[in-house]
Amino acid sequence: MSSFVFALQHLTRLPVWNVPFDERRLGRSGMFFPLVGLILGGLILAVDRLAGFLFPPAAQAAAVVVGLVALTGGIHLDGFMDTVDGVFSGRPRDKKLEVMRDSRVGAFGALAAVCLLLFKFALVTGLSGGGGFPALIMMTVFGRWAMTYAIARFPYAREEGLGRLFARHTGPFELAVASLTALAVAAAAAGAGGVLVLLASGLLAHLVCSYFKKILGGLTGDTYGALNEILEVFVLALYLPLHRYAPFLFPV
Repeated sequence: MSSFVFALQHLTRLPVWNVPFDERRLGRSGMFFPLVGLILGGLILAVDRLAGFLFPPAAQAAAVVVGLVALTGGIHLDGFMDTVDGVFSGRPRDKKLEVMRDSRVGAFGALAAVCLLLFKFALVTGLSGGGGFPALIMMTVFGRWAMTYAIARFPYAREEGLGRLFARHTGPFELAVASLTALAVAAAAAGAGGVLVLLASGLLAHLVCSYFKKILGGLTGDTYGALNEILEVFVLALYLPLHRYAPFLFPV
């Protein structure tokens, strides 16, 4: 139970009770990342439905995007900006990691965040015509499953840091639990189409992680957040055309 609480504390700003610190249980909390994503997806779905009653589609989509940032404290978006600043700094590997550790946001990171949020906003707006429930659930679940995949399958780039605890204690069992959770959500929310989106998300996650490993020598907490942000946009971008042109993949 404490591992689940650690996952909630690490990935959200939801008020939860404190539990005694335990390195192993914290490190294993990655198995519950998709479950936390499911909770976030449910909350965002409630925001979407409420905003849909009150506002036009554009404001409804804005409420979803802003709501997700608020519920997570922007932690993944911050990681995305730091990753962009470091990876595209044009510096040697060690200097890239130093740039990513800097709390200040550079021009590349700020521009990338604007582009990502703009694209996410436009995609969420596209869901307003109906059938958006599975996409909102899948994007929050698959993005956080991708982080567990990255932790379990790829090395950590730094000698210290919170991510080192996850890398040390997240293995095949934790990844299997997270993967089964994501698969169950995919099948329940969107049937065969959801499973297809999950498989495509897994492929993209592997490619992105491989790229980060090549550039940085491994992954960091910032790249985990960046991966989540990339996967959320990817899920929306893939779901919309699939739902439109291959509706037979999704349950009625």
